[in-house]
Amino acid sequence: MQTTVREVERKYELPAGVVLPALDDLPGVAVDPAADVFRLEAVYFDTADLRLAANRITLRRRTGGDDAGWHLKLPAGPDGRDEIHWPLGRSSRTVPADLAALVASFARGTKLEPVARIRTTRTRRRLRDDAGEVLAELVADDVAGEALGREVTVSTWSEIEVELAGGERDLLDRVEKRLRSAGVRRSAYASKLARVLGDRLGGPAGRPKGKKRSTVGDAVVVHLREQADTLLAYDPRVRRDEPDAVHKMRVSTRRLRSALQTFGTVVDRRATRPLTDELKWLAGVLGEARDLEVLRERFASQVAATADDLVIGPVQARITGHLAHRQAEARDHVLEALNSERYFALLDALDGLVDDPPLRGGSRRPAGKELPRTLRKSHRRVSRRVSAAVDLGPGPERDHALHEARKAAKRARYAGELARPALGRTAKRFAGEMEGVQEELGAHQDSVVARRVLREIGMQAHLAGENGFTFGLLYGGEQQRADLVEARIPEVRTAVRAAKRRLG
Repeated sequence: MQTTVREVERKYELPAGVVLPALDDLPGVAVDPAADVFRLEAVYFDTADLRLAANRITLRRRTGGDDAGWHLKLPAGPDGRDEIHWPLGRSSRTVPADLAALVASFARGTKLEPVARIRTTRTRRRLRDDAGEVLAELVADDVAGEALGREVTVSTWSEIEVELAGGERDLLDRVEKRLRSAGVRRSAYASKLARVLGDRLGGPAGRPKGKKRSTVGDAVVVHLREQADTLLAYDPRVRRDEPDAVHKMRVSTRRLRSALQTFGTVVDRRATRPLTDELKWLAGVLGEARDLEVLRERFASQVAATADDLVIGPVQARITGHLAHRQAEARDHVLEALNSERYFALLDALDGLVDDPPLRGGSRRPAGKELPRTLRKSHRRVSRRVSAAVDLGPGPERDHALHEARKAAKRARYAGELARPALGRTAKRFAGEMEGVQEELGAHQDSVVARRVLREIGMQAHLAGENGFTFGLLYGGEQQRADLVEARIPEVRTAVRAAKRRLG
């Protein structure tokens, strides 16, 4: 049975001869007088080229202590990781299939094998509050690690870990201040494994540093790398069906595609067009699942807000039955896509893009001069499409025009977000204004989609002999929302025109 805990901890070097300072004089903190001592042994699994470790992911099989089993640790913020536990099982050399699936986007079909063995003698003390509740654990580890492979290297060291249990993050700051006063410093390594593997990961950080954004090429490549990392980070969360994970992964996919389209004079479009096509495919698969998720929440909220005497028949049950089946199918499509060779090839192409981007001559231009030009071009596209929608009467043609204007606003917003590190407040405000336009027009598109689905469900209810009154009521509410947006289109156009002043 799989269990997950959020691990929030900090790791410190413990130099020889340094004595840990007392902590029980910290306000509201008492330290257990007796310590627990454990002897732990863990074998770490990775690909031969250490793809998991390079992405701050740890996969191990540990014996000893009170949490023996398989552990998969995924990054979750600067001090946090999600730790997934799985029973030991019989095999000590085969990773459980459920855990292997969660790192499939990193391994991409490459075998997971033992890469290190770490033995630890752990001395643990608990920090409690005045009521005796555990706030945090402080452990002192004496470690012996072996990097496995053709040559086995052994290293030994001592370190301190402080992990929150029920306390607040400020407790970590207070403990760290006390440790620093005693000469204890943060570890240069994110994990014991990173230290054992050492140079095989490229140094303590284990990841390349981002470039400065002095040229437009630098700005674009850094953004592409950030979004590619985000896409990968959300992959295991989508596989675990975490809330909002599909949405976040879809957004990173769209940002990547948008950047490649918008900055074709920086990154060669002829070289990246196949990748943008694949990103469109992935965004579509994720979008199917996300749109159904949003619709289900939208309809549930609207039914709940409708007076009881106007909800006639099994309305919510009918909606749930219709959408739940489609959601299950969409979920299957997502998992099928994420386990496909096509997806792994897309990820390989992204790696190649950020490692060796096909930059054009324009990429060497100063970011401070080139990015405003790109934002002005993006703005003109939004302005043209909003103006085109103003001149149309109500109906499918206007619906389509507003949808196209929304997509242009979203693309302009993403360009503004990319430019923000180089342009600062100017780009931030522009991106915010474009986001406002996107959300306004998005409300209209949401209504268009919702009405289509409501009509479909209403017809099913009618054919089943149910009263379709409530579905008509909900449809009318959606139509009213769309009408309100359409009535504000001249105001949206004015807001778009005003945004131009930000760019000079």
